[in-house]
Amino acid sequence: MTRTWSTPAPLVAVAWVVAIALALAALTVDDNAGRLLIGLASLLVTYLAAFATIARPRLTADVDGLSVRGFASTTRLPWHEVKVKLQTTRRLGREQQTLELDADDRLVVLTRVDLGADPEEVAGVLHALRP
Repeated sequence: MTRTWSTPAPLVAVAWVVAIALALAALTVDDNAGRLLIGLASLLVTYLAAFATIARPRLTADVDGLSVRGFASTTRLPWHEVKVKLQTTRRLGREQQTLELDADDRLVVLTRVDLGADPEEVAGVLHALRP
């Protein structure tokens, strides 16, 4: 059984629309400082939208292990090398959970936006799939 998680497609579509709107706004604004700031915001949102589009699915799990997809490559983590942990942090008065995949020399941290699901639910599925 193979399970996959990625950023929700509607959220990626909204990011692309916002990136295009910011690019158009940067072209039409009269103020040079405003053009620079809006242009930088457009580049940032374009990068995020491109990453969310290319890195799909972000996490794949099967009986052999996990695959985490990035911008340019996919990292394969066998089950015997990876520890799956939930991390809860408090920021701006809110608690936020992240899923941590801790392998020997690398740490992958995935949020709700990366997974398109609650990290606690994903951790439960990963623990169930682990042989």
